[in-house]
Amino acid sequence: MSQPQSLIQFSRCCLLKHKVCFFYALLICLWCVNAEVWADNHYEIVTYPGVSEKVLSVNSLRSIFSMHLKTWPDGTKIRVFVLPDDDPLHQSVSKEKINVFPYQLRAIWDRLVFSGTGQAPIKVNSSEEMLAKVASTPGAIGYLWRADINENVNVLEIK
Repeated sequence: MSQPQSLIQFSRCCLLKHKVCFFYALLICLWCVNAEVWADNHYEIVTYPGVSEKVLSVNSLRSIFSMHLKTWPDGTKIRVFVLPDDDPLHQSVSKEKINVFPYQLRAIWDRLVFSGTGQAPIKVNSSEEMLAKVASTPGAIGYLWRADINENVNVLEIK
């Protein structure tokens, strides 16, 4: 076998290996993108069972969590419950469902409190406390990991 022909065979072998590596890298990238899409739906916005709303727009949700929308359509006072600013669930809900950063929500709440024109939401320290408060407080709204949701709260659909 001559030198050029063995070089061609060697090049073909390397090219085949590179194609296989590229294919696996592409599969891994696609898997990561799908995992990120799935991660967006591992929590839900929940309400007190007596709240008649079943679907909310993103704008309404943002108005509720920024403490501007204060009553449900039936006149019941909305009681907003949130986890601490550094809680991963609070950060995910803020960014992915409400479309604002947690520090932006905090700035809105602080402005309302310090100006005397409103109040901040009620802070709870855990998902268990969130579940208990939302399930027992008329007009309540909050958020929970899907694994923590039970029949004591309603899940809202956000459109």
